[in-house]
Amino acid sequence: MSAELKYHFASDNTSGICPEAWQALEDANSGYQPSYGADSITAEACETFRSFFETDCDVYFVFNGTAANSLSLATLCQSYHSIITAQEAHVETDECGAPEFFSHGSKILLARSPLGKLDPSDVERLATSRTDVHFPKPRALSISQSTELGTVYRPGEVKGLGAVAKQHGLSIHMDGARFFNALTGLNCAPADITWRAGVDVLCCGGTKLGMAVTEAVVFFNKELSQEFAYRCKQAGQLCSKMRFISAQWLRILRDDTWRRHAQNGNTLARRLADALGHLPGVQILYPVDANAVFAKLPEKMKDALKARGWVFYSFIGGGSRLMCSWRTTESDVDAFVADAVASV
Repeated sequence: MSAELKYHFASDNTSGICPEAWQALEDANSGYQPSYGADSITAEACETFRSFFETDCDVYFVFNGTAANSLSLATLCQSYHSIITAQEAHVETDECGAPEFFSHGSKILLARSPLGKLDPSDVERLATSRTDVHFPKPRALSISQSTELGTVYRPGEVKGLGAVAKQHGLSIHMDGARFFNALTGLNCAPADITWRAGVDVLCCGGTKLGMAVTEAVVFFNKELSQEFAYRCKQAGQLCSKMRFISAQWLRILRDDTWRRHAQNGNTLARRLADALGHLPGVQILYPVDANAVFAKLPEKMKDALKARGWVFYSFIGGGSRLMCSWRTTESDVDAFVADAVASV
């Protein structure tokens, strides 16, 4: 008989729905409400986002991160434009060409990204390398927060990239699939790493925080969002019973629930990295700023862990990626480490 599969560290998508989001779905499931986002719950959720970010902004809810990223980038760019992003960025490596598809051909240009973070000088190089009509004109800069390597941009780093982008006429998109994990580890307001730093549109991750089938697209530059609702409808991303995906945000953003869930993932990722880092042959590859651990594990250890039912990926960053979530427990971490120790 094969070992029972343990999905604890494969992805923060595997962890199910958190109790608060589940309760929000139940609470929204009474009576009747207008459809397609005209309901009072969705209106209140949008106002909650405005309070959270301390600014007037346009908020839209879609089903998944691919749609959030691709539709927002398509709003920033025409088909003859280009998008500058990091080599490891999700919009480049894991969206199946969706940003190019929805923008009808905008080209993605890859900048150097040590530790997963965009190099401002290389962003400037790409933004100024050519101005002739034969080259797709750079129009957007896409930043991942946290990055695909689990690192986090500090407010000054985002502001520095924002200054370069604005100097060269680039709108700024932030892929915030793990935005709350990044924010939790920083001593700053949400505004400090978004609109105050120059970000025009944020794709704010809900699924990885413990919600079900909901991501928020937040336009801080409202001029860019004037027809975004039409783009969502055309792409099959306008939810008819919108209150069920917006109600979760209303609950999660209340009373710092988001912080508690994000902090759990971050804290246990550091616990995992600290424990693995003491084992012979294990190398922690990148700073553990959020809820991801990238570790170079000996092949014998990897094989033994997988034989015991642990599931994790080795597809980016040159090592094994171990993700912690709102649901990960200390016992999960300790059990993984104990099995790793047994393989030494």
